[in-house]
Amino acid sequence: MTKKELPVLKSPRLKYDCAKCPGYCCTYDWIKVTKTDIKRLAKHHGLTYEAAEKKFTRFEKDYGHHVLRHKKDTIFKSSCRFLDTEKRRCTVYEARPALCRKHPEENRCGYYDFLTWERKHQDDEEFIPMRLG
Repeated sequence: MTKKELPVLKSPRLKYDCAKCPGYCCTYDWIKVTKTDIKRLAKHHGLTYEAAEKKFTRFEKDYGHHVLRHKKDTIFKSSCRFLDTEKRRCTVYEARPALCRKHPEENRCGYYDFLTWERKHQDDEEFIPMRLG
């Protein structure tokens, strides 16, 4: 009896490049974290679960979940506390929350599409639309 070879499934080609984005998804007001996410962050930083929960999250009553804490941002109003605001990259990429791991859940990113369109029409490859407020 011979084994059938399973077809190799290809991942859909991504139509965005996070390296060309200023980290817009890191500025969402509520970046939900689960208990598993907090455990992962605690391990990454050598902290207890309780210490990581207190240091990195806050409970959002209106949302009903723990969310990542924010800090002031140089481009947007605020951003995830783990965003390197100079390099515009995640400082805990290996330990990032599940929500961040899944984003944008498609092979396209709406903000990247918008950003690409704006940069083309502004004739400026580094143009960043500012978020007010």
